Amino acid sequence: MQADLIIVGAGMVGSTLALALQECGLNIRLIDAGPLEPQAFAPSDPFEPRVSALSAASQRILERVGAWSGIVRRRASPYSEMRVWDGSGTGQIHFSAASVHAEVLGHIVENRVVQDALLEALKARGSVELIAGARLEQLHRDDAGWHLTLAGGQQLSTGLLVAADGANSAVRRLAGCDTREWDYLHHAIVTSVRCAEPHQRTAWQRFTDDGPLAFLPLQRDADEHWCSIVWSTTEPEAQRLMALGDEDFRQALGRAFEERLGEVLEVDPRLCIPLRQRHAKRYVEPGLALIGDAAHTIHPLAGQGVNLGLLDAAVLAEVLLAALQRGMSPGDPRVLARFERRRMPHNLAMMAAMESFERLFQADALPLRWLRNAGLKGVEALPQAKALFVRQALGLSGDLPELARP
Repeated sequence: MQADLIIVGAGMVGSTLALALQECGLNIRLIDAGPLEPQAFAPSDPFEPRVSALSAASQRILERVGAWSGIVRRRASPYSEMRVWDGSGTGQIHFSAASVHAEVLGHIVENRVVQDALLEALKARGSVELIAGARLEQLHRDDAGWHLTLAGGQQLSTGLLVAADGANSAVRRLAGCDTREWDYLHHAIVTSVRCAEPHQRTAWQRFTDDGPLAFLPLQRDADEHWCSIVWSTTEPEAQRLMALGDEDFRQALGRAFEERLGEVLEVDPRLCIPLRQRHAKRYVEPGLALIGDAAHTIHPLAGQGVNLGLLDAAVLAEVLLAALQRGMSPGDPRVLARFERRRMPHNLAMMAAMESFERLFQADALPLRWLRNAGLKGVEALPQAKALFVRQALGLSGDLPELARP
């Protein structure tokens, strides 16, 4: 079965790319090992443990591919402020959307909600063929392009293959793409909790001695007491915390957060996720492009992972559409190189910044503790510097694709 473009991985990034290209005239197939049916949703449903902090740039991308309305119809939690502080010192910093005359800094949205809204939009349009339950087993390339063999024996061929199949990408592995990667020696505990005090539509982050702890605002039926937590800590400490009963975990969490939102009253089931940084040495090969977590994974410190992936999808779509207008093949190495040149420096810069923050706040040496507290206090005293950070986070500056521009 021949296609002009095959996207492997129908997660948030792969589905966004498919929607961005749906009117381009290419024969596109989107395949995934899992089911590709939106799940029934009720506003009173429990929160999913895995969420994303979607930036304003990501919101614009999702609006323009037709998925944002499906997200807000389900559940999205806006936040307009962010408070960050060092648990081992007195340094703290406060960011506000009002500093750049914006209403919100972003939205906390459950990954499943984003995924279902994207699938709903894909099915409503029907221009992209969806192939569910399609696990990739073999992959090879010849002069005609890439040839895929799925678990059931079905064979597909394409001139352009896009890997959007996540951090443990089968496409990346089978294609022999090299990566640089290292273990953070940390795990992230994620769950949803209800606090005694409302979250004030604020994202909270405390740097503990073991790692950052984030409380991200959630909203259900106008109740603003729920938060999604991401607690990054060492592997032994994560194992200890996961072994605690709910009562003991609630107390440990409240202490670690200095009870900024009062007592932690309820806690949903917890997940524990190993943290590993990974970056492909090249994003492209002949007739192949890697996007999202298949190309790069970063520390969840600032919640930028999915935002980087959505920008990958938007830039790749823009590059491919421009190539088609010029009569070029979308799999042409010159075309794909343009995508890599635009995205790799930006992603590497973000990864380096997150790595530097992570190392600085894990440092126990007294001079480094003084430095980070002085740095937080210094930036807090510079409104223009804070506004610059907020504008960058909102996607109001930088090399943005058309889909993400204000």
